[in-house]
Amino acid sequence: MTSEDVLDEFKQAGALLEGHFILSSGLHSERYLQCARVLMDPVRAERLCSTLAKKLGEFWPNQKFDLVVSPAMGGVVVGYEMGRQLGVPSIFTERVDGQFTLRRGFSIEPGQTVLMVEDVVTTGKSSRECIATIVREGGIVTGACSLVDRSSGGVDLGVPYLSLLTLDVPTFGPGDIPEHLRSVPAVKPGSRDLHQKK
Repeated sequence: MTSEDVLDEFKQAGALLEGHFILSSGLHSERYLQCARVLMDPVRAERLCSTLAKKLGEFWPNQKFDLVVSPAMGGVVVGYEMGRQLGVPSIFTERVDGQFTLRRGFSIEPGQTVLMVEDVVTTGKSSRECIATIVREGGIVTGACSLVDRSSGGVDLGVPYLSLLTLDVPTFGPGDIPEHLRSVPAVKPGSRDLHQKK
Protein backbone atom coordinates (compact mmCIF):
# COMPACT_ATOMS: atom_id res chain seq x y z
CA MET A 1 0.00 0.00 0.00
CA THR A 2 1.53 3.31 -1.12
CA SER A 3 1.14 6.70 0.55
CA GLU A 4 -1.39 7.58 -2.16
CA ASP A 5 -3.37 4.43 -1.34
CA VAL A 6 -3.44 5.33 2.36
CA LEU A 7 -4.54 8.89 1.63
CA ASP A 8 -7.23 7.51 -0.69
CA GLU A 9 -8.55 5.42 2.22
CA PHE A 10 -9.03 8.66 4.19
CA LYS A 11 -10.73 10.35 1.24
CA GLN A 12 -13.08 7.40 0.66
CA ALA A 13 -14.03 7.42 4.34
CA GLY A 14 -14.81 11.16 4.24
CA ALA A 15 -12.04 11.63 6.78
CA LEU A 16 -9.95 14.27 5.02
CA LEU A 17 -11.68 17.49 6.01
CA GLU A 18 -11.12 21.07 4.92
CA GLY A 19 -12.06 24.21 6.82
CA HIS A 20 -10.61 25.91 9.91
CA PHE A 21 -9.77 23.55 12.75
CA ILE A 22 -8.31 24.01 16.22
CA LEU A 23 -6.23 20.94 16.95
CA SER A 24 -5.79 19.38 20.40
CA SER A 25 -2.34 21.04 20.48
CA GLY A 26 -4.03 24.46 20.23
CA LEU A 27 -2.62 25.00 16.73
CA HIS A 28 -4.86 25.94 13.81
CA SER A 29 -5.06 24.10 10.49
CA GLU A 30 -7.11 24.21 7.29
CA ARG A 31 -7.03 20.43 6.89
CA TYR A 32 -7.95 17.76 9.42
CA LEU A 33 -7.72 13.99 9.33
CA GLN A 34 -10.60 12.42 11.23
CA CYS A 35 -9.12 8.99 11.94
CA ALA A 36 -12.25 7.88 13.77
CA ARG A 37 -14.09 7.84 10.42
CA VAL A 38 -11.37 5.70 8.84
CA LEU A 39 -11.32 3.27 11.75
CA MET A 40 -15.11 2.92 12.05
CA ASP A 41 -14.95 0.41 9.19
CA PRO A 42 -13.37 -2.75 10.66
CA VAL A 43 -12.24 -3.96 7.23
CA ARG A 44 -10.52 -0.66 6.46
CA ALA A 45 -8.98 -0.54 9.96
CA GLU A 46 -7.62 -4.05 9.49
CA ARG A 47 -6.25 -3.18 6.05
CA LEU A 48 -4.42 -0.07 7.28
CA CYS A 49 -3.11 -1.60 10.50
CA SER A 50 -1.95 -4.82 8.84
CA THR A 51 0.03 -2.64 6.42
CA LEU A 52 1.50 -0.68 9.32
CA ALA A 53 2.35 -3.91 11.18
CA LYS A 54 4.12 -5.23 8.08
CA LYS A 55 6.04 -1.96 7.77
CA LEU A 56 7.03 -2.26 11.44
CA GLY A 57 8.34 -5.77 10.81
CA GLU A 58 10.47 -4.52 7.93
CA PHE A 59 11.73 -1.50 9.89
CA TRP A 60 12.49 -3.47 13.09
CA PRO A 61 12.91 -7.07 11.87
CA ASN A 62 14.12 -8.48 15.20
CA GLN A 63 12.03 -6.34 17.55
CA LYS A 64 9.35 -8.11 19.58
CA PHE A 65 6.78 -6.19 21.58
CA ASP A 66 5.04 -7.48 24.70
CA LEU A 67 2.35 -4.84 24.77
CA VAL A 68 0.75 -2.01 22.79
CA VAL A 69 -0.14 1.17 24.70
CA SER A 70 -2.06 4.10 23.24
CA PRO A 71 -3.29 7.46 24.52
CA ALA A 72 -7.06 7.88 24.75
CA MET A 73 -9.14 8.82 22.93
CA GLY A 74 -7.69 8.90 19.43
CA GLY A 75 -5.29 6.00 19.89
CA VAL A 76 -7.71 3.49 21.40
CA VAL A 77 -9.07 1.85 18.24
CA VAL A 78 -5.82 1.89 16.26
CA GLY A 79 -3.97 0.61 19.33
CA TYR A 80 -6.42 -2.27 19.71
CA GLU A 81 -6.12 -3.24 16.05
CA MET A 82 -2.31 -3.00 16.12
CA GLY A 83 -2.28 -5.25 19.18
CA ARG A 84 -4.44 -7.72 17.28
CA GLN A 85 -2.15 -7.58 14.25
CA LEU A 86 0.95 -8.11 16.40
CA GLY A 87 -0.66 -10.77 18.60
CA VAL A 88 -0.10 -8.89 21.87
CA PRO A 89 -2.42 -7.23 24.42
CA SER A 90 -3.40 -3.60 23.94
CA ILE A 91 -4.20 -1.09 26.69
CA PHE A 92 -4.59 2.67 26.82
CA THR A 93 -3.78 5.62 29.03
CA GLU A 94 -6.31 8.32 29.80
CA ARG A 95 -6.20 11.71 31.42
CA VAL A 96 -7.03 12.13 35.09
CA ASP A 97 -6.68 15.70 36.35
CA GLY A 98 -4.80 16.56 33.16
CA GLN A 99 -2.22 13.76 33.41
CA PHE A 100 -2.13 10.43 31.58
CA THR A 101 -2.50 7.40 33.80
CA LEU A 102 -3.56 3.76 33.63
CA ARG A 103 -7.08 2.93 34.81
CA ARG A 104 -9.60 0.10 34.36
CA GLY A 105 -7.28 -2.44 35.97
CA PHE A 106 -4.61 -1.94 33.29
CA SER A 107 -1.01 -2.44 34.33
CA ILE A 108 2.43 -2.77 32.80
CA GLU A 109 4.83 -5.41 34.06
CA PRO A 110 8.28 -4.06 34.87
CA GLY A 111 10.58 -4.60 31.90
CA GLN A 112 7.81 -5.24 29.34
CA THR A 113 8.73 -3.99 25.87
CA VAL A 114 6.06 -1.59 24.67
CA LEU A 115 5.00 -0.17 21.31
CA MET A 116 3.27 3.20 21.71
CA VAL A 117 0.58 3.60 19.03
CA GLU A 118 -1.27 6.77 17.97
CA ASP A 119 -3.72 7.61 15.22
CA VAL A 120 -2.25 10.99 14.20
CA VAL A 121 0.93 12.69 15.47
CA THR A 122 1.24 16.45 14.97
CA THR A 123 3.40 18.00 17.69
CA GLY A 124 3.95 14.69 19.52
CA LYS A 125 2.80 16.12 22.87
CA SER A 126 0.28 13.41 23.75
CA SER A 127 2.61 10.71 22.41
CA ARG A 128 5.47 11.88 24.63
CA GLU A 129 3.13 12.09 27.62
CA CYS A 130 1.92 8.56 26.95
CA ILE A 131 5.53 7.34 26.64
CA ALA A 132 6.39 9.03 29.95
CA THR A 133 3.47 7.22 31.60
CA ILE A 134 4.64 3.86 30.24
CA VAL A 135 8.16 4.46 31.56
CA ARG A 136 6.79 5.60 34.93
CA GLU A 137 4.85 2.31 35.14
CA GLY A 138 8.01 0.27 34.45
CA GLY A 139 7.63 -0.40 30.73
CA ILE A 140 10.41 -0.05 28.16
CA VAL A 141 9.22 1.84 25.08
CA THR A 142 11.22 0.40 22.21
CA GLY A 143 9.27 2.12 19.45
CA ALA A 144 6.28 4.20 18.45
CA CYS A 145 4.05 4.29 15.40
CA SER A 146 0.98 6.02 14.02
CA LEU A 147 -1.24 5.92 10.99
CA VAL A 148 -0.38 9.53 10.13
CA ASP A 149 2.59 11.79 10.85
CA ARG A 150 1.42 15.37 10.30
CA SER A 151 4.81 16.79 11.24
CA SER A 152 6.39 16.05 7.84
CA GLY A 153 8.82 13.76 9.63
CA GLY A 154 10.03 16.48 11.98
CA VAL A 155 8.60 15.22 15.29
CA ASP A 156 10.92 13.73 17.92
CA LEU A 157 9.27 11.29 20.32
CA GLY A 158 12.52 10.22 21.95
CA VAL A 159 12.14 6.68 20.58
CA PRO A 160 12.25 5.23 17.05
CA TYR A 161 9.06 6.29 15.29
CA LEU A 162 7.34 5.07 12.15
CA SER A 163 4.13 6.15 10.40
CA LEU A 164 2.06 4.73 7.59
CA LEU A 165 1.59 8.16 5.99
CA THR A 166 3.65 11.34 6.34
CA LEU A 167 1.90 14.59 5.44
CA ASP A 168 2.96 18.20 5.26
CA VAL A 169 -0.11 19.98 6.59
CA PRO A 170 0.77 23.51 7.75
CA THR A 171 -0.31 24.49 11.24
CA PHE A 172 -0.50 27.98 12.69
CA GLY A 173 -0.26 29.44 16.18
CA PRO A 174 -3.19 31.62 17.34
CA GLY A 175 -1.23 34.77 16.44
CA ASP A 176 -0.05 33.50 13.05
CA ILE A 177 -3.32 32.53 11.37
CA PRO A 178 -3.25 33.54 7.67
CA GLU A 179 -5.74 36.13 6.49
CA HIS A 180 -7.73 33.71 4.31
CA LEU A 181 -8.29 31.42 7.32
CA ARG A 182 -9.33 34.15 9.78
CA SER A 183 -12.65 34.64 8.01
CA VAL A 184 -13.53 30.93 8.35
CA PRO A 185 -15.21 29.98 11.66
CA ALA A 186 -12.88 27.75 13.68
CA VAL A 187 -14.14 24.43 15.01
CA LYS A 188 -12.61 21.88 17.33
CA PRO A 189 -12.87 18.48 15.62
CA GLY A 190 -15.56 16.43 17.26
CA SER A 191 -17.33 19.49 18.68
CA ARG A 192 -19.91 19.54 15.88
CA ASP A 193 -20.64 17.94 12.53
CA LEU A 194 -17.50 18.37 10.44
CA HIS A 195 -18.91 17.19 7.15
CA GLN A 196 -19.69 20.66 5.83
CA LYS A 197 -16.54 20.58 3.67
CA LYS A 198 -14.66 17.62 2.30
